[in-house]
Amino acid sequence: MRFRHTRLALLVALIGAITALAASATAPAAPSSGSLLLSGLQGGSGSTVGPDGALYVTEPISGRISRVDPDSGARTTFATGLPTQLPWVGLGGAMDVAFIGNTAYALVSVVGSDVGGSNTVGIYRMDGPNSFTPIADIGQFAVDNPPKADIFVATGVQYALEPFRGGFLVTDGHHNRVYDVERDGDVSELIAFGNIVPTGLEVSGNTVYMAEAGPLPHNAADGKVVSFSPGSSTVTTVAAGAPLLVDVERGRGRSLFALSQGTHGPDGPGSPADPDTGSLVEANLDGSFRAVATSLDRPTSLELIGTTAYVVTLTGDIWKFDDISGPPFGKAH
Repeated sequence: MRFRHTRLALLVALIGAITALAASATAPAAPSSGSLLLSGLQGGSGSTVGPDGALYVTEPISGRISRVDPDSGARTTFATGLPTQLPWVGLGGAMDVAFIGNTAYALVSVVGSDVGGSNTVGIYRMDGPNSFTPIADIGQFAVDNPPKADIFVATGVQYALEPFRGGFLVTDGHHNRVYDVERDGDVSELIAFGNIVPTGLEVSGNTVYMAEAGPLPHNAADGKVVSFSPGSSTVTTVAAGAPLLVDVERGRGRSLFALSQGTHGPDGPGSPADPDTGSLVEANLDGSFRAVATSLDRPTSLELIGTTAYVVTLTGDIWKFDDISGPPFGKAH
């Protein structure tokens, strides 16, 4: 069916505008700390640290995965050929990237026939620098097994990809659930939620940490990091109080960091978070957050290498923040 513009606006609102591609007319303000490592990516989305210790970032507009040196910021093309973001939709495409061993996998979302596209919605395996093979059709699973909720994009809006027990966990911010996906293509629902908009993932042993963006109007109280174990139907709140959370990462000393895209102004459905209102936060023992860096311009993903944080923004920048995860910031969780 044809994807109506009114439904597009509602969809972007539902997932918290975390993948909107509108850029500021002027250059973004510098964060309160940190340095600009790289700019000019074709829409920043998900990221990971590869087996070689470099950053790998998906670029939804170009269907490219870039390799970025975490010290110098030098960028090289790691892979191309992924389905690109549909221009009439304005979100989706290559959303995230992960490695199992030396093999890269990409999560591709909002490119199916239900939104006017013609590609598989799911996980793609990298077979060469210019070739990928779909290995798991999450979109078809979503169509065959719709959630018990009012949805209007049958294939869902998958956001984050995390290796887990030889396969992957995948969040769906529209269908409000987490999938367990095997490399042989098997897809199942691991856990389902109400309208909390699950986004970023992190795994530590048998514990899964998940960021929640929260529904409109993206109140700070609805921005949470929760934890759960496979097989559980409930979650435990680790910390709350940062608006529109989009990612979560473990640091040294069992510290836990999260990424807030920022406040959402009165512009209405379909608009991104307000420019320069995002923040990098750390979870405190009392369940609150402590700001590590503020004034981030619509961040989308977070990686930690040692005590250094790397933040990707939807406008195609990568910011670097040194010495965030040492004493006194190491908290037990």
